[in-house]
Amino acid sequence: MTKGRLEAFSDGVLAIIITIMVLEIKVPHSDTLASLKPLLPALLSYVLSFIYIGIYWNNHHHMLHTVRHINGSTLWANTHLLFWLSLVPFATHWMGENHFTALPVAVYGIILFMAGFAYYILLHTLIRLHGKDSLLAHAIGGDKKGIVSIVVYAVGIILSFTAPAISLILYAAVAAMWLIPDPRIEKLLYNKKEKNNYQE
Repeated sequence: MTKGRLEAFSDGVLAIIITIMVLEIKVPHSDTLASLKPLLPALLSYVLSFIYIGIYWNNHHHMLHTVRHINGSTLWANTHLLFWLSLVPFATHWMGENHFTALPVAVYGIILFMAGFAYYILLHTLIRLHGKDSLLAHAIGGDKKGIVSIVVYAVGIILSFTAPAISLILYAAVAAMWLIPDPRIEKLLYNKKEKNNYQE
């Protein structure tokens, strides 16, 4: 089956997630800068979560550009990913409302961990479908960055009960690591395009 509907559905869900997150931020009743101060935790939570959703959208987009088709397993793996991402607005709002206390930060980390694990499953479902010699398999290799991300999330969850600030730094560090889409995918896609143009 073709991948068009999966891409369109995923894009729609991610757009709704961002919309829900921004609607959770309460508008201050005053027009002074001081009135924004109580909103800073919510705004910081929103910024971090917005970056994360953007990262997933970007890498999801690049990943699907390397494949030709999908199957039922891919649909369920993608739905599994979207389920965990759909919980990001809840954790974002809870964390911001409680000024980054231990339990909300831990729950936020658990959702990031599960989303990262779900992305890993989706990635390897596609590799299994297209084979070990596929463009995606060559681009990802051992997927060290994905594995490191999951480990860092786990460490952040554990530390959240004693040092939530350090957990947030770890979550932000993972986001920074993923800000730029995997250059190997872009390079292989570019080389494939150049090869096709040459053959034409």
